[in-house]
Amino acid sequence: MVVEPSETVFNNMMSKVTTLPSYTGGDQGFLNSYYAEFPNAHVFQPDLPEEVRKTRPVPDMERLSTLYNADVGLYMLANKWMVDENELRVIHYTLGPLKPWDWWTSWLLKPVDVWQRVREQLDESLPGTGGGKNPKDELLVKALFLLPLCLVLLCYYRSFLQTRAFCRSSLCDHIRHLYYKIRSNGALAYTGISSSSAGNSIYQFSNDAQSKVPAYLGGVSIFICFMAVLLALALGLSIVPRQVMPWTGLFLMYEWTFTIFFLLFGGFLHLIYLWGKRMATQAASLSSPPDSLAYDSRKAGHRQGSSCDVAAWYYGLGMALLAVAAPSLPCIFGVTALFLRLGLMVAGGLVLASFMTYASEHLAIRSFLRGFEDRDTARARNICF
Repeated sequence: MVVEPSETVFNNMMSKVTTLPSYTGGDQGFLNSYYAEFPNAHVFQPDLPEEVRKTRPVPDMERLSTLYNADVGLYMLANKWMVDENELRVIHYTLGPLKPWDWWTSWLLKPVDVWQRVREQLDESLPGTGGGKNPKDELLVKALFLLPLCLVLLCYYRSFLQTRAFCRSSLCDHIRHLYYKIRSNGALAYTGISSSSAGNSIYQFSNDAQSKVPAYLGGVSIFICFMAVLLALALGLSIVPRQVMPWTGLFLMYEWTFTIFFLLFGGFLHLIYLWGKRMATQAASLSSPPDSLAYDSRKAGHRQGSSCDVAAWYYGLGMALLAVAAPSLPCIFGVTALFLRLGLMVAGGLVLASFMTYASEHLAIRSFLRGFEDRDTARARNICF
């Protein structure tokens, strides 16, 4: 674009600023009023033959066609360009904050793929252009990738030091149970199942323990779970650099969101476990010695198997899979329309929220009951969430 400044035109504009209307209240509306003949001007035809161009008078004004101003906002409304996509020269990325250099827009707007392809093909002359990478962000991206893994490994290392064993046994027991059940079409009753498998419900605990569960624990756990999700999403968006590649940004976002949620809600479950243990200790101190011995004998039947709660793993993996599947539904079904994409994501989010509501309440009650049953256990059990 070649612009020739003109002091005469500028002074003429300034003299009409207060008199000409502006439908936008700004410069764009004023310019449309100043150049009133613009809508009636001829459309610029770059492919017009030279001999034809020489026979025509030079126009005072020409308009650029949609090929030079393909509006992404109009594309998203119609889910297609108004002209041949192969002939486009300029794409105008409107839609406010949804700009193509932000990694998350690639998963919402299909035209962003064009911008990303051009970005990857640029020569490495400026930061962020060589293959779409920014040298200033490479070290930060590597650190953001490794830090959550180190935090998770640290948590499990501390858990291993406390329990001296991984929660592998009960998971293997459950897998063997499923294998024998499928092999025998459900006829074989396999008895080598750990009592902590996911198939057992909270009713495996004693009636005395279940009667001690606070009525408000389920509601509080649901609230804490969703607050942990919102905080994890907010922190993940603020931590991940905005201008990384779409796949890099998506992976880091999932990694940090899952890690932060794991730490927050896992810590909440551990506090609930300690609360149940404290309640059991207080109840035992108020009961008579024969009653306490009877309680201990009943509780002994619930301590078999691994100390790891496999149900927590199933709920955690279920939430993780649904969290990955919810925003992936448009890609799975090949949907490109913005509003339909958002609708599918919202539908997947509702399924995820329903599952999280049930899982968070169930996990909190299980943690409380496990703490109540393990009041005199010298070695702390691992919540394994």
